[in-house]
Formats: sequence, structure tokens, C-alpha cells
Amino acid sequence: MREYLEKFIAELRAIEDKAKPLVDERIYQFKRLGSYGSEEELFSELSFCVLTANWSASGGIRAQDRIGILGFTKYSQEELSQILSELGHRFPNKRAEFIVENRRLLGKLRKVISLPSIEAREELVKSAKGIGWKESSHFLRNVGNLDVSILDRHILKVLEDVKLIDSIPKSWTEKRYLLIEERFKDLSYKFGKLPGETDLYIWYLIKGKVEK
Repeated sequence: MREYLEKFIAELRAIEDKAKPLVDERIYQFKRLGSYGSEEELFSELSFCVLTANWSASGGIRAQDRIGILGFTKYSQEELSQILSELGHRFPNKRAEFIVENRRLLGKLRKVISLPSIEAREELVKSAKGIGWKESSHFLRNVGNLDVSILDRHILKVLEDVKLIDSIPKSWTEKRYLLIEERFKDLSYKFGKLPGETDLYIWYLIKGKVEK
């Protein structure tokens, strides 16, 4: 296991200098949103995380640009569904439904993101439609909480390849998520970064770009 992990850390270090300006800029954007973003801007980011589940970050970014910050709070469910369908989302109707239902969280998101990360994730999973452990971690990272891990399929494949997990889970419980998150944190600390930073370096290693 150690041999595989050390090899992967060496691969990350090889791209670190090239990726660092892009990673730092993205983290600056995350922290700025978390510190100064309006409730509508926070809701737009929450909706982005709802949309990326079983889709892609690039698709979520396209949808976020097309719908606009206020569109997430104003468009009807049918209008949102139509836009998502045009953009090629796999589940346009259900995601539009989730976004509309989540509008009841407007005015509460700033309070949620001020909680410790474990409590914030529990609250999001309990209160937000279309938000599980991975999506809640994604949202919190995107508002500047770099202590959480986004255990998507790419990260899980890395953890499997370096022998930190035996296999990729087919479903999540809080206990399972926290257990595997600790494995990713071990990798991150060996790289010398926080989990939310390491995630971005891995994305650069895999895709040659830094998304969100």
C-alpha cells in the first residue's frame, strides 16, 4: 500500500508548481463566496452541487451560467426543467424539482455554513433535497471549507488504486463516508495539503484543468 501511495504523491508533486496558480485562484473564489456571498449566490452554488450529482462539474457550470444566480430562485420548475433538458442533463425534471423545493433554505444557508463541518453536512443532508454526503461536502468546499472531502468516483478510484480502500462503495452511510474520508485525509496530509486543496490537484492531474 505504501509503495502505491508514495508513487501517487510523487505524481501530484510533479504537477504541483504548474497547478498551484489555478488551485489558489479557485480557492480564493471559494473563500470569497463563503465570506461575502449573498444568500442567492450561496443558493446558486448549492443548486450547482445538486446538478452535478450523476452529471459533471462542467455541465453544472454551464447550467449555472445559463440559469443565472436569480434564475435559481425565480424560474418555475418547468422552466428549470426545460433549460436542464436543453443542456443535456440526465435527470432534468427531478433536479428542477429539488431546486424548487430547496428554496425554503434561502435565508438559512449562511447560518448553515457557519457551523462546524460535521454539523453543517448533517444539516444539509437532512434539509436539502438532492444533497447527500458527497454533495454536501462539495457545497461546503465550494464556500471555502477545505477540511471536507468530496468522495466522487474519481477520488474513490484513486483511493482504490493506491490501496487505501478495498473497493468503491455502492452506497453511503454517514459512518462509511467518514471512514473513507479519513483515508483521503491521510493522503492529503502526506501531500501537505488540506483535503479540499488536494481534490483540486487531483482534478488537474486527471483532466489538466481545475474545475469546482
